[in-house]
Amino acid sequence: MAQQRERAPLPKPEAAPNPYKARTGLSRVYHAGINSISGLRSAWKTESAFRQELTLALIMLPLALWLGRTWTERAVLVGSVLLVLIVELLNTAIEYTVDRVSLERHELSKTAKDLGSAAVLLTLLLCALIWAAVLLPRV
Repeated sequence: MAQQRERAPLPKPEAAPNPYKARTGLSRVYHAGINSISGLRSAWKTESAFRQELTLALIMLPLALWLGRTWTERAVLVGSVLLVLIVELLNTAIEYTVDRVSLERHELSKTAKDLGSAAVLLTLLLCALIWAAVLLPRV
C-alpha cells in the first residue's frame, strides 16, 4: 500500500476588497433596505407577472388572515403567497443576469430562463395546493 503524505493546506489567495461591501452596521442595513425598495420598484415597473402576482397578493394576504382559523393556518397561507413573490423576483434576477451577459440566443441561456420559470410555476402550484388544503375541508 502506498503511503499517504499529509499535505499542508494551501494558503487562500487574498481577494481584492470589494468597494461595494465597505459598509457595516446600521449603515449597511439602511442601504440594503434602500436597495431592496429599489428592486421592488424596478420589478413593479418592468415585470407584468410581478404586478399581477403582487395585485393578487394584496387581495390574498388579508384573506389569509381572515380565513385562517389558527395562527399556523394564517402563517402557511401568508407564507405561500409571499413565496410566490420571492421566487418571481429571483426568476426576474436570473432573466436580467442572463440578458446582461448576452442577448444572443443560446441553449444555456434558454435553459436558465426556463428553470427560473419552472420554479415560479411550481411555487404557484404549491400556493394553490396549500390554499386548497386549508379551505376545501370547510366546504
